[in-house]
Order: sequence, then C-alpha cells, then structure tokens
Amino acid sequence: MDLGLKGRKAIVCASSRGLGRGCATALAEAGCELVMNGRDADILKATADDLRKRFGMKIIEIAADVSTRDGQKALLDACPAPDILVNNNGGPKPRPFRDLDRQAILDGVTQNMVTPLELIQAVIEGMAERRFGRIVNITSLSVYQPIAGLDLSSGARAGLTAFLAGVARTVAGRNVTINNILPGKFDTDRIRATTRFAAEKAGISEEEQIAKVAEDIPAGRLGTPEEFGKACAFLCSASAGYITGQNLVLDGGLYNSAF
Repeated sequence: MDLGLKGRKAIVCASSRGLGRGCATALAEAGCELVMNGRDADILKATADDLRKRFGMKIIEIAADVSTRDGQKALLDACPAPDILVNNNGGPKPRPFRDLDRQAILDGVTQNMVTPLELIQAVIEGMAERRFGRIVNITSLSVYQPIAGLDLSSGARAGLTAFLAGVARTVAGRNVTINNILPGKFDTDRIRATTRFAAEKAGISEEEQIAKVAEDIPAGRLGTPEEFGKACAFLCSASAGYITGQNLVLDGGLYNSAF
C-alpha cells in the first residue's frame, strides 16, 4: 500500500531502538526523510546506517536527550518544518508512589507530558499552514490499565492524552491529525531486561519467562517493533486524515474491553 509519504520529512524521537526504531523503519520504507534521535550516539549511528543501507533515504542523527531544551532545539534545527512528528520517550523507572518526592514527580511529568507538548507547540502551526501534519504520540496501555509502580508514567501519559484530545479537534480542519498509540507487551530491550530479571528470580530461562508472559496475551505472543511501526506509519499516511484524537491500543487483545 502506498502511504503517500514519499518525500515527507519526519522527526522520530527516541528511535535508535525498540518501538521508536520500528516507527523510523516503517517511515523510511514509506519514503520519508528522517531526523532520528537517541541518547547513545553509537547505537543511533548503527541504526541510522542500517536504515540508509536498506532504504536509501536521507537520515540526520541527533544524539540528545529530547526532554532538554538543547535536545529539542537540535531536533528542530535539523528539521524546522516537519510533516510528521512521532513523540516517544523513556518513562520513569518503576517505583512505589509513596517513595516519589516532588522533584521525581516533576521529572516524570516533564518526560512524558511536557516534552511532547513542547515539541507539538513548536511544529503544529507550520503543519497547519502547509495543510499537512501527522503527530503520533507513543504512550502506554497503562493509560487504560494501570500497572503498580508505574503510577507516575501512567499519570503523565494520561495527562498528555487528555490535554491533546481537545487540541486535536482544533487543527483537524487543516489536515493535521494527532493520535496516540498505546503499546502493550512488545519484544523490546526494555521488556527483555524485565523478563531476564523475573526469570532469574524464578530460576527459569528467559525464554520460559517470555512464554509465561505470552500466556496472558490472547494473541499468544509479544508484539514486534516492526508491526508497531507499520501501524504508526499508517496513522501518518495521506489516507489517515480522517482519524484524529484517537487512542490505538496495540496489545494482542490483552486489554479486555468491549469499547
């Protein structure tokens, strides 16, 4: 399927690995020029080189923390007029809410709510003037289904979701869409680290622990970053202009709800 994205410019935050890499891969395959971002310059370069080799697209690497003003400026200097913005950022580490002090709460809200809002503020008017814009925020299934210890991450991402629900309606008439993807359990470095820890604690192999996790998922497996990226690319496509203000749950059926 031609997504109508050839020659479009995309900023994909936190895209050197995991779900962000999946999004960058799908957009490069669709013909987008990319500004990719990650904190580890070596991993970022390896990912960008791989995508250049596979798809031949122009890719600019920005090694920076996207939550900082300097990091955001570097992204926007590299691509001042993006057609696509994929917001992605790591969340606070699991922690009992009673252990959170004010600074920890502010840092978590900055990571998962303030940072994407600042980037959206920087690009949305230009998108509206050009009458094409696609903004996708990678949030979490925990927005709908809370996870103990991730209260700060869940709350910040839920705040972002509610904030943008109204904003999305103000620009839809100028062909700018804002949507969220809520991932469940995907086969990424992050979940691998979690399952390794759980496997060691239970005295079983990592693959046995993965299989136990998959038992709770109706699809019977973890998701892949590649299929996540394909879904993101569709929301960014020329054909998705009538989809806005929505939360797309990608979880293999894990979240049990009729609506």
